[in-house]
Amino acid sequence: MGRSVIELAGVSKRYRLGQHHGSGADLREMMSRVARRLRPSEQAAPDDEIWSLRNVSFDVTEGTALGIIGANGAGKSTLLKVINNITTPTEGTSRTRGRIGSLLEVGTGFHPELTGLENTYLNGAILGMTRREVMRRLDEIVAFAGLERFMDTPVKRYSSGMYLRLGFAIAAHMEADILLVDEVLAVGDAEFQRRCLGKMNEVEHSGRTVLFVSHNLDALTRLCTRSVWLERGQVRAIGPTSELVNQYMRAASPAGSRITFDADGSLAAQVMSLTVWDEHDAEVTTIGLRDRAWVVVELMVDEVVPGLDVSCVISTRTGVAITSHLLSECGSVSMTQPGWYRLACLIPSVLMPGEFVVSLWVGTQYETVQQFDDVLAFTVEGDDEGRKRRLVRLATEWRAERLDDHARGDD
Repeated sequence: MGRSVIELAGVSKRYRLGQHHGSGADLREMMSRVARRLRPSEQAAPDDEIWSLRNVSFDVTEGTALGIIGANGAGKSTLLKVINNITTPTEGTSRTRGRIGSLLEVGTGFHPELTGLENTYLNGAILGMTRREVMRRLDEIVAFAGLERFMDTPVKRYSSGMYLRLGFAIAAHMEADILLVDEVLAVGDAEFQRRCLGKMNEVEHSGRTVLFVSHNLDALTRLCTRSVWLERGQVRAIGPTSELVNQYMRAASPAGSRITFDADGSLAAQVMSLTVWDEHDAEVTTIGLRDRAWVVVELMVDEVVPGLDVSCVISTRTGVAITSHLLSECGSVSMTQPGWYRLACLIPSVLMPGEFVVSLWVGTQYETVQQFDDVLAFTVEGDDEGRKRRLVRLATEWRAERLDDHARGDD
């Protein structure tokens, strides 16, 4: 067991609505604020307070990659800011041991008029790096960011993705004991995301500590063995990431075998219900590993909509899309005329045992009429044959032949 490098004990953070929390106020504003606090009539009511964190306690040992999961507004970013000493807790204590490198906001500390190269030195200094350290790692930082052609360009001309790449490259190459990362995968292409995960994995394996906040639950599961689940500023659970992700997604998914929707007279076409049927046309939430089942959609078309189409996406609870099918790809139904339609999309019998979610899209080539993400959940049960790492079960073929010495080209 390694030593604790992050210790949180009863950490709470309160914000008052309508008050300025920055440091840019002038003396007159500061005096006015103090005077308002001294008047009893101006004291903030409980309804004017928001507790972003409430009694958060946990330790992180050296060399750990810890994930932080939770819905928007759960307090994840506030937690990282408390750990990084950007903000102080209202109650409780936060202690860290070692040097902290962080990427909490895209482009934090960048000066728009300075070039990428100049901002690398500036941002490195903000993070606590010496000029010599930046010079020693400069080639690695630039190569990782992939911005060799743009390092002499002012960053005000950078896209958000370029900001992110440079900011992450600087933070990741800082010789820090603790790396704090907040939603770094929200921007950037697939190749950059792969490099980010690889770098964070490298940091962890080098004995340093990573705290990773992301809505990309699949990436979080692959990187972090343990996670903390925050809900409304409080710790709901701490444990193995795979178990917490399943609990979190299960809590976020609606219960029941049928989802119904209220009619909306402003829409030319609308989904009225969504469910899963087994091969006997019964509504189910659980299907067998090798059973045939369908995602059934009931759709009301009130007006003629040329090119109206429906897409059904089946994903893992961590957000990995397994299948995505358009109705038009089957070419069997035309919904150009008004009416009530029942559509059934076959769930392919390739899914491994586990829990899955259904997303639905209705629209045309040019517009989205309705979209529902992760709106329905179902479970596949059966024997996984000890192959939990498989995403799907696909039939494949092997070819085998014996090569004698002559065929292998030996003398």
